[in-house]
Amino acid sequence: MADRTLADRIAGATLRAVDISAGYGARPVIEGVSVIVRPGEIAAIVGPNGSGKSTLLKSLAGVIPVLSGRVLLDERDITNLAAEDIARIGVGYVPQIDDVFAALTVRENLEMGGYLLPTGQVRARIEHVVTVFPKLGSLLGRRAGGLSGGERKMLAMSRCLMLEPAVFILDEPTANLAPVVARMVLEEQVGRLAASGASILIVEQRAKAVLAICDHAYVLGGGRLRMAGTRVELAADPAFVHTFLGGGHTPQTSGD
Repeated sequence: MADRTLADRIAGATLRAVDISAGYGARPVIEGVSVIVRPGEIAAIVGPNGSGKSTLLKSLAGVIPVLSGRVLLDERDITNLAAEDIARIGVGYVPQIDDVFAALTVRENLEMGGYLLPTGQVRARIEHVVTVFPKLGSLLGRRAGGLSGGERKMLAMSRCLMLEPAVFILDEPTANLAPVVARMVLEEQVGRLAASGASILIVEQRAKAVLAICDHAYVLGGGRLRMAGTRVELAADPAFVHTFLGGGHTPQTSGD
């Protein structure tokens, strides 16, 4: 099975959040937020700090409870399932921090990512993951704590890939990375996952960079959805451009 392509192995699924309210305790941080991401698409969540972006992702991944609304994977209601069960049925979550085990080697991190797999399948899955991210092949014996920022993010996504999720939920994958490395993570690593047919929902502070690769974007502010559209629509919206793209410059877009 290790020689099958990623596109052959991943069957994409549509992730839909419908009027989600979620938070910590009984008080919601986000209210009435709806987003959708389809197979092979990248949907970006942008907005200022404190707008509820990470809260939304955590609620979809089962890390914190949904207070109201529904989370659907295709037609299956996965609202408030345990995080392990959500991972088991095909939703992979890569948090902003603590995304790798620094004291473990790259290989051991991948083995941890395959914790739900039968033991006999783990080695073959690692071999497959290395075909998707070839650079990992030379890093398998390295401690994750000694990797560069870009290598750590590649490992975090690869660890998630061990379970072959239909949906990837990525929280700030370029946080604390240099601009050139951040661009590589978005264009090469995230783009490769989407090209496989997986559905990608990504929170990203670098609005200009993520707008260049996403299909749709959602803007959160004060815990509510303030704006949504395709990357072309938002790049042409003066309010979005002024707030997130630094004035009159809009990124080049293509392929819509």
